[in-house]
Amino acid sequence: MNHFQPSDAVLSNAKSGNMALPISAITADACTACPLWLSATGNLSVPMTNDYLFRALLQKNNKVLKGLISSLLHLSPSDISSAVITNPIELGDAINHKTFILDIKVSLNDSTILSLEMQVINEHNWVDRSLSYLCRNFDQLMAGEKYQNIRPVIQIGLLNFTLFPESPEFYATYKFLNVKNHTLYSDKLRLSVLDLTQIKLATEEDKSYQLDYWASLFKATTWEEITMLAQKNEYIGEATNTIYQLTQDEKIRMQCEAREDYYRTQRGWQDMLDEKDAILNEKDAMLNEKDAMLDIKDTIIAEQKEALETTCSKLNKLLAWAKEHGYEK
Repeated sequence: MNHFQPSDAVLSNAKSGNMALPISAITADACTACPLWLSATGNLSVPMTNDYLFRALLQKNNKVLKGLISSLLHLSPSDISSAVITNPIELGDAINHKTFILDIKVSLNDSTILSLEMQVINEHNWVDRSLSYLCRNFDQLMAGEKYQNIRPVIQIGLLNFTLFPESPEFYATYKFLNVKNHTLYSDKLRLSVLDLTQIKLATEEDKSYQLDYWASLFKATTWEEITMLAQKNEYIGEATNTIYQLTQDEKIRMQCEAREDYYRTQRGWQDMLDEKDAILNEKDAMLNEKDAMLDIKDTIIAEQKEALETTCSKLNKLLAWAKEHGYEK
C-alpha cells in the first residue's frame, strides 16, 4: 500500500498558507510539493461526482489518470506507460449540456481505447448508452486497414446509482461469451461498471487494487474524508492536490456549478417522469386487477350458464318423459 506522507516543512507551510501559487503555475509536481488542501476543512464546494470536475481532474493530472485506470483495470501503475486523453476540452471555457463531452476517451499504451464516464443521474438508458459508446469507439478502421488492426476497446462507467437493483455489485465486468460453455468470443470488447453506491460489496480483489478508496473519494462530501484517503494512497494524494487547485479556479468552479444546475433540472424532470411512470404502473396494476376480476366473473357466468343449460336439459327430458307417459294434461 502506498502512503502519501508530506514532510514537516510542507505541513507547516501549507497550514500557515505561505505556499499559495497562481492556478496557471500549478503542475502535478508542484501540487505534490504544495499540499494546500491539508488546511482545508468542512464541506466540499463541488461534489466529487460532478462530471466536469471529474474530467478536469483527469485532464489536469496525468498521474491521477494513470492511478485511477490501473485500479479500474486491476493493473500495476507500472504497467501503464502512457495514457493520453484524445478528446480534451479547454478547461474553464463556457459549456452547456449540448456541447459538453461526457465521456473521456483515452489512448492507453498506444494499444487500447478506453472510455470513462461519471454518470450521476439514472436516466434508465445506461445499458444502451454504454453499448453505443463501445461500438462507436470499436468502429475505428480506416479504409484499406486490416481487421486484425482493430484496437481493444474498454468502456467503464462510474455510476452513482445501481444499474441492476435485483443484482447489485460494486464492480462488474461484462464480456462477449458463448452462452453455453462461456468461451470468450473476443477480448477486444469489454464493459465495466463501478457502482459508487455499493462500496460495501467490494471484493478482496477490488480492495487489493484500492478501488474502494477511489469510490470513497468520489463519494466524499468533506475535506476531512478526502484528507484521510489522501494519506492512504499516493495517487489519491495527487488527486486531492489537483482537486483543491481546480476548485480555487473561479472559471472552473463556475462550470462545475453550471453542471450542478443542470443536474438539478435533470433530476426534476427525471422525478416527474418517474412519478408519472409510477402513476401509470399503478393504473396498469389496477386495470390488470380489474381484468382479473372480470375474468373471474366471466368464469362464474360461464359456469352458471353451463349449470343452467344442464338443468334445462334435464327438465326438458323430464317433460318429454311425462308427456310420453300421459302425465301431461
